[in-house]
Amino acid sequence: MKSWQGLTCGLALAILALWPLGDARAVSVSGRSSTVLEWFDTADEDTALPVFEYLQLNLLDLGGKGYDFRGYGRLGYDLADEVSENYDDSRLYFAYLEKKGFLADSLDLRLGRQFISTTAGASVMDGLRLDYGFLGNYRLTVFGGGDVTYYEGYNAKDAVVGAEVAGRFFKTLDLGLSYVAKVDDGVLSQELYGLDVEYDFRDMLYLYSETQYDYLSDRVSYFLAGAKYHQSPRWTARLEYLYSLPVFSSTSIFSVFAVDEYEEILGELTYNIANGWRAFGRYTREIYVDFDDANVFEAGIEKIRTDKFSGYLTGIYRDDSGGQDLEGFKLYLSYLFTPALQAGVGADVDVLERRLNFFDDEADADETTSQRYWADATWFITKSVNLQGKVERIESDLWDYYNRGRVRLNILF
Repeated sequence: MKSWQGLTCGLALAILALWPLGDARAVSVSGRSSTVLEWFDTADEDTALPVFEYLQLNLLDLGGKGYDFRGYGRLGYDLADEVSENYDDSRLYFAYLEKKGFLADSLDLRLGRQFISTTAGASVMDGLRLDYGFLGNYRLTVFGGGDVTYYEGYNAKDAVVGAEVAGRFFKTLDLGLSYVAKVDDGVLSQELYGLDVEYDFRDMLYLYSETQYDYLSDRVSYFLAGAKYHQSPRWTARLEYLYSLPVFSSTSIFSVFAVDEYEEILGELTYNIANGWRAFGRYTREIYVDFDDANVFEAGIEKIRTDKFSGYLTGIYRDDSGGQDLEGFKLYLSYLFTPALQAGVGADVDVLERRLNFFDDEADADETTSQRYWADATWFITKSVNLQGKVERIESDLWDYYNRGRVRLNILF
């Protein structure tokens, strides 16, 4: 497994190394470097000091022939050696060679480590992807390679293959069919089919749906259906239904256990008050199998930055018959003090997370409460260099409290 998962990624890098440079001035180089220092309290009341270096690199028109390379990865190390097993590692998120119009104008190639996302399933893959456009409105995508995992777990796979065909019909109807299969040690571990539908009725009512079918388990594992009214420039309305059931590998021990389905019904109204000001109201019905259903009501106002000020205020009320109620709010205020300095403060009170108290119905402590308070700032040193900082305090009746901080230096090039 490990011996060939990085084969195609290495091949892409080898192609880059051996590529005839031609006119070097034709190559466009851009990207971003982010150096991040964090600190936070661990469960043992020690302080971890992980440091990361993130690098995103784009090389366009290699050799003057339209080949592009895009890569993104990180190096990590815990200076305090408290959580090295989680932070003392390096990750290559993606690194691929891309060519638009490969062999034919309508055929695109992507080779290397890349993210694959379809309604049938998703994967970070070391492999090859081909996109072919035909008859003007249709597209066929095929892909295959090694399925990348950063840890050894029940969902580690050897290989992934799949395809997707999509197109537009009758000018406003978009349809897509997708297929993803994963192999674990030579055994078919997942086989998933996907269907997505989008239809805009008279530029007024947008209808959409996604369905994922787990063939090996013979059941629908994911279904989403929604409608959004958007004809008015001042207000929109959305109604949505969600059904979700976990998908496990057929080779995993978890596949023999019963899993709980989850359903959700959501209704939302938004209203554009004025330039940059938006109000909304949202109702969510959370439907569980083994626990009490819950009704969640949210209402708030948001200010998008158009000049100096931005922020939001949201009130949230959660009600269920099991007594796991929450009444809280979210608040954030940010201000651009000078063209070079932006700062803000925020608070999430009794809305951040919920911990069901399954085993002690008579406990006095409310384990569902949680608070988070923070302050952040960004210093725009130049157009291509900025320094960000954030400190926060997290409190809950379950975990007491801990502090966290982050400093990030971003350099664009």
